[in-house]
Order: sequence, then structure tokens, then C-alpha cells
Amino acid sequence: MQSESVVVAETKARESSFLAGARQLFGRLFGRPETADGGRSLSSGERKGLRQRFAECAAERGGVVSARQRAAEIGQIYMQLNDDGRREFLRLLALEFGPAQAAVEAALYNWTHAADVPARSAAETALREALRSPRSKILTQFNAIPDGVKFLVGMRDDMLRFLKDGPELGVIESELYALLSAWFDVDFLQLQRISWNSSAALLEKLIKYEAVHRIRSWDDLRNRLDSDRRCYGLFHPRMPDEPLIFVEVALTDRLSDNIQVLLDESQPPLAPDRATAAIFYSISNTQPGLRGLNFGNFLIKRVVDDLSRDFPGLKTFSTLSPIPGFMGWLKKQDAILERLKSLPAGVDLREQWQADPAACVAGRDWHADALLAPALQPVLLDACAHYLVREKSDSLPRDPVARFHLVNGARVERINWLADTSDKGWTQSAGMMVNYLYRKPDLESNHEKLMLKGEVAVSRAVRALLQE
Repeated sequence: MQSESVVVAETKARESSFLAGARQLFGRLFGRPETADGGRSLSSGERKGLRQRFAECAAERGGVVSARQRAAEIGQIYMQLNDDGRREFLRLLALEFGPAQAAVEAALYNWTHAADVPARSAAETALREALRSPRSKILTQFNAIPDGVKFLVGMRDDMLRFLKDGPELGVIESELYALLSAWFDVDFLQLQRISWNSSAALLEKLIKYEAVHRIRSWDDLRNRLDSDRRCYGLFHPRMPDEPLIFVEVALTDRLSDNIQVLLDESQPPLAPDRATAAIFYSISNTQPGLRGLNFGNFLIKRVVDDLSRDFPGLKTFSTLSPIPGFMGWLKKQDAILERLKSLPAGVDLREQWQADPAACVAGRDWHADALLAPALQPVLLDACAHYLVREKSDSLPRDPVARFHLVNGARVERINWLADTSDKGWTQSAGMMVNYLYRKPDLESNHEKLMLKGEVAVSRAVRALLQE
């Protein structure tokens, strides 16, 4: 009969061998394109075999190591499927591997009819276990597989896309969200500075994931990582090569009001010890499968703390933010559009302006019109202030970027005219951008006033625009 130490050694060897194989397998899988285009559908024979694999994995037949091996094989099947195949895969998991109704009803009856505290406590434990679905046990197995957590993040991304036409998948999405919320608690996340000396693979991901101001070239990226710039990302130990979210910061000597100037590669870098302001000009979430998990608040506050420690001369912490919802909102405001039509325009633009002022505002032609441009500025600034501060959705600011920063306790500091003259800047906000100011003493009170009373914190300059 084998000694206990021999059994433990053999078990560890089996697990080590499995993990090595799984790492190689998932390494190949995640080297594939992230889309499911070109994959295959799920055949009836595979569906039957998959059902059996699900059942064996949930039951942990053969022990934990064998269950993880089956989970890795299940993951391999999923990654080879196209969207139709993945929908069938997830429907099977949703419809056939939920909690057993009879067990839940019996546990609920025992809990409801418990005679005393010990019986009720035992019944509550039994009810909780009955409600834990086999599919939840299957999903949990991926936590121990190399790149398994990343696999589940990608799976949730798929589910969020499929939910519109497959509401039955909502039960898996909610279970997976609960798992990921626990696994991606901010206490588990690591803040890292990303520099030009970071790995080429990581720098390539910055280019790929940048969602606010497209990185045009390696020179552009190098400029964003220069001595007067900082880039920070949050990482999870199970996804060490994947930033979950990253923020780009410029160290300046003033409150920045133009993104093209801020990103101008020809400008000489400012000596960091001369900087008095830190401008957060781009925040990018990189994992759609983690939608709903708010890392941004934690990231900004951690970065403010780090910068304050490294650069005591910094007095101002502000964003230079886009206003992505402004033009979409403006196009539906008949009163404002009628007011725009009354503004004077030059001959070249007059007919087009009268026909569709919203389309003209979203273009750049009006900027060169000597009559229209100066008349348009006060109207759009007033409208933008109203949109950012007074337009609400479920009692919170309607604009998604405004909602993010204002819920975090920032205030609307300044609306900047002609601050983003890129095509994207014109079409989403008529070239305007906004500074959200983060003052540490005011963050908590600003947050509470917004959440409890719906009051948005604004500067005197923005309040003046609202009064006009």
C-alpha cells in the first residue's frame, strides 16, 4: 500500500503535467483571432458528446485534475466554433445544466418549515447548495487552467453579443458576471506603469486597445510614453500580459485645452519637475467581457496617489475628455436647431446650413465661415453645458464619459472650444472637449451630492454658461 507522501507526490506530478499541457493547449487557442469567423458549427454528434463532457466535468469524476482536463477540452471545442456553434454550446449549458428543480423545491420547503435556529441554518446551507448550478461548477473549473480566466472573459463577451437574440443565455451571463466580479475584485489587481521599455507585445496591445485617440504610429506611441508622459494599467494575476484598463497622462504646466497640441510629436518634452498639472487624456477599457466591472475609479485614484508621491509639485489633476454623446443629442433638439438656423452664414454655406444645421455642425466647413463661426460658439457652448450637467438618464448624467467622471467625484471645470479638430472630434462633439477636475478634498462630497440629490459639481465658468 502506497504511503501518503507517495500519493501526494503522484497527484502533484499529474497536476503539473496537466497544467503544462493545458498551458500549451490554451496558448495555441488564444493565439487564434478573437472573432469566431471561419470556425465550424456544432454537429449533432458533438452536441451529444459535449453534453456528456459537461456532466462529467460538473460531477468532477476522476478527481479535480480530471475535471480540469475536461474543462480544457471543453474550452478547445468552444474556441473552434463559429458564432452559431457557440450559441448552441451556450444554449445547451443554459437549458440543461441549471439547478435541479426538485432539489431546490425540497430545500426551500425545509428552509421554510425549519423548527428552530439550528435546523434553519442547516436548511439554508442546503438551499444554497441546491441553487448552485452544475454549469457554475463547470465555469469555476476554468479558474485553475492557464489562460482559463481569459477564456471566460472572452466567453462573456460572446454572451453579451448573443443576449439580444438569445435571452435564455442571461442565466449563464449573470452567473459568469458573479464569478468574474469576485475574481476581479480591485484588491486582486496590480497597478503597473507601462513605458517604452515594456515588452513589444504589451506596447502592441496599447496600440490595439486605445479607444479614445487612435495611436497612429510607433513614433506617436513613443511620444505618449516620453519623459513628461505616464501610462498606467491595471493587471490581473491570471492575465498578466493583458491590461484590463489603462490611462494615459500628460505632465504639463497648465490645464490643457487642445488634444492636438497635447499629442503634437514636435513639441519638446517638459521637464517633469516643472509640471504643475497631470492631464488624464485617454482611458481605455480593453476587455468587453468585463463590462459592468468598474475599474476606472480605482485606477484614477491610484494613479493620482502615485503621481502625487513622485511629483510633489503637481497641484492640478484633470482630464481632457471627449463628449461622445453631444451631437447625437443635439440632432434631436428642435428648439436649438431652430436657433441655429437663425444664425448668419456666408453664401457658400447658407443653403446647406438652413437645410440641415446639425449636419453642418458635425462637419468642419463652418469653421472657415467668417459670419457663422463666431456666432455659433456661444450657442454651442451653452448647449454643451446644458447637455453635460442637466441631461440625465436614470438620474445620472446622460453622457457616458461625464457619468463616469462625475460619479467618481470630479467636477465639470471647463468646456474647451475647438479642442479636438480630428474627424472624430467634429462628428461627436463639434470639436469641443471638457476638463473634469479631480480635487481630492471634494471627491466624496461631489459623489454624494450627485447620487443623493442629482446635483452635478460645476465650476463658476460652467455655471455662467448654464445661466446664459
